[in-house]
Amino acid sequence: MEKVAFHVETTRMVGDIYAPHGPGKFPAVAIVGPMTYQKEQSPSEYAIRLAKMGFVALAYDSRYRGESGGEPRAWENPFHKVADLKAAIAFLKSRSEVDEDRVSILAICQGSSIALRAAAELNGVRALATLAGHYRDIEGDIEWLTQDGYVARKVQGEKAKAKFEETGEVDYIRAIDQTNSDVGMPGYFVWEWYKPWANRGLWTDLYAVMSDADLLNFESISAAKSLTTPWLMMHGDNCFLPSAARRHMEAVPRSTKTKSLWNDTPHLDYYDLEDTLDRAANEAAQWFRSA
Repeated sequence: MEKVAFHVETTRMVGDIYAPHGPGKFPAVAIVGPMTYQKEQSPSEYAIRLAKMGFVALAYDSRYRGESGGEPRAWENPFHKVADLKAAIAFLKSRSEVDEDRVSILAICQGSSIALRAAAELNGVRALATLAGHYRDIEGDIEWLTQDGYVARKVQGEKAKAKFEETGEVDYIRAIDQTNSDVGMPGYFVWEWYKPWANRGLWTDLYAVMSDADLLNFESISAAKSLTTPWLMMHGDNCFLPSAARRHMEAVPRSTKTKSLWNDTPHLDYYDLEDTLDRAANEAAQWFRSA
């Protein structure tokens, strides 16, 4: 593994590159993780596996989290994440060991909506693979948060962002809680997965309230409608918002090469279950090679 840095405008981004041994130019993959992710979580798991299969794999921290720069911290801004992913792809293409014509994207959970936007807006992305994607449209957001919750969070987020822009003060809440819904990512199953990372000091249990002003104004369905990059979706009825996943795949132009692997794998198994990690990484590698 090699620690690397690249920039988005003036912000320093930090990532870990896992690469095959030996000379030559290799295909490459930029990996973007779930909402509030840090690279040491599922992105690194996939990067390690893809490197063993012959890819230069980059797991990086998006702005405002982990080792990457940017203020305020714990700001969940999907528009900035799209720019971060584009910069990660450009960085990979600049590397001497990378075949710049074979750079792809792997995305997990809400990183999938980020990846769809980046792949639709960029030229030269070889292929896209998304795992247990949290795909973003208004119907999905309301199913996720309920109508009242969606409106309340959006209003609260816009108020907090206006406060930040006027005074520089940032309102924070916790990112997770097992029972309290007034957090960034409510729900017991989310808390159960992330809490051990927080306990070990490897993930920050913090969420800038103003994030919701950006998060809830972001969607990926329009990107699906214009996508020309070959797309592999791994999802199922035990993953988050399967109805939103179906809507996004159905929105893709028929001329675009797509493949959907629909099975019973639980959502969080794609994050850290060894057998699922191995299977998903292998499917993604085959897709990237054949695209």
